[in-house]
Amino acid sequence: MKKDVVIKITGTQIAQGDRDVVELITTGQFCRRNKSYYIMYEESEATGFQGARTTLRFDPTQQRVTMSRHGSVESQLIVEKGRRHQCNYETGYGSMTIGVSGDEIRSTLTDEGGNIFFRYSLDLNTALTSENQVDIIVSPANDAKVN
Repeated sequence: MKKDVVIKITGTQIAQGDRDVVELITTGQFCRRNKSYYIMYEESEATGFQGARTTLRFDPTQQRVTMSRHGSVESQLIVEKGRRHQCNYETGYGSMTIGVSGDEIRSTLTDEGGNIFFRYSLDLNTALTSENQVDIIVSPANDAKVN
């Protein structure tokens, strides 16, 4: 059963020595199906992907995070610790195939919410383009407020 939640996402990207941190607080839904946890939310103009819906699936048995975006843009990133996946990523300016290498995944997600953190590297034609980390906190909607 889907629950209404508040989702706080902090993303950090390091590229060519520059560090960029972006924080997003939004509402969405959260649920567990079988053994995987799902975090779902609507993108906004602030993220640059207005009209798209993002679904993040965490599979604890495989230590894999899959982020899918559908709607105005279509993208999928797979972050799996110790593995490199080739993924299709929509930038808003066009689509490209990128390499995604998973470095670390940690989670305290339960049926009530919690935290998931993951680190990964992106490459184009095997040339490193950025190192990234994402920290997501999921709180029941009645326990937290969106600022």
